[in-house]
Amino acid sequence: MLVKRDVKALQNIYLIEVLKGLAITMKHMLFSKAVTIQYPEERRNYSDRYRGMHYIKATNGVENCTACMLCPTVCPAECIHIVAGERPDKEKYPVKFEIDILRCCFCGMCEEACPKDAIKLSKIYEMSTSKRVVYDKDYLLEQRGHK
Repeated sequence: MLVKRDVKALQNIYLIEVLKGLAITMKHMLFSKAVTIQYPEERRNYSDRYRGMHYIKATNGVENCTACMLCPTVCPAECIHIVAGERPDKEKYPVKFEIDILRCCFCGMCEEACPKDAIKLSKIYEMSTSKRVVYDKDYLLEQRGHK
């Protein structure tokens, strides 16, 4: 069954609706505050709880990590890989400490699980790159000063 409606000429060309849309757009352009941040010049303020780039804390040039393997165990993304070694004084340390940053979900569980407070998440949020990145121990130790 076909229902026919009485359509007026103005309704056919949608002129009234187009003018309503333009009025809304002009109202937002002229009378509302801009929400765009001019990125290099302006920086967004993040919460104190923001979790950014990882770093390893060190004391007197020696990393605090004892390669206890708690951080890779609790990591839900399985992005932390540690190879443990032993120093002459019978203390364990990480020979290899890698974080695959593209797999990381920045949940902070590695930071919470660490008994030595060795791995931390900084406030650095500029981590973009054009290739796959796996941070090694040397890089993570360098980042401690850029909190």
